Amino acid sequence: MALRDIVKEGDKILTKSCRPVEKFDEKLATLLDDMAETLKVAEGVGLAAPQVGILRRVCIVDVGDESGVIELINPVITEQSGKQSGAEGCLSFPNQYGVVERPMFVTVKAQDRNGSEFTVKGEGLKARAFCHEIDHLNGVVFKERCERMLSPDEIEPA
Repeated sequence: MALRDIVKEGDKILTKSCRPVEKFDEKLATLLDDMAETLKVAEGVGLAAPQVGILRRVCIVDVGDESGVIELINPVITEQSGKQSGAEGCLSFPNQYGVVERPMFVTVKAQDRNGSEFTVKGEGLKARAFCHEIDHLNGVVFKERCERMLSPDEIEPA
């Protein structure tokens, strides 16, 4: 496993749509492993392949619960309901946070690293993270969905 550089605001790759994954091979497994290590070190909740310079429909989410790292390949949101509005940030936009409205519940259909299809449900933070990372795969960043950006004095210290 290796740490990957996280692409930052201004890089055009963040605005591009990703291509589907067709080959479920060792190269994909390495990407997923590297992304998991990068996410852990960065102390984030999710990471999408374009954030490490790869235009493929791959993302991971880890909200710190019993699910651990959830790998989503070629993910599609198939159901959503409810609403939540809250502060959101992004590893590609360090120290920037904005208020974003997202669904409270989502169901995602995806493939695992071996190509097997599965569905996963998310509520609250997990639903927010799924939506945020899948947006990245479509070239959409959280700032495009913000109701408003938060000022530094509105951001509570960690």
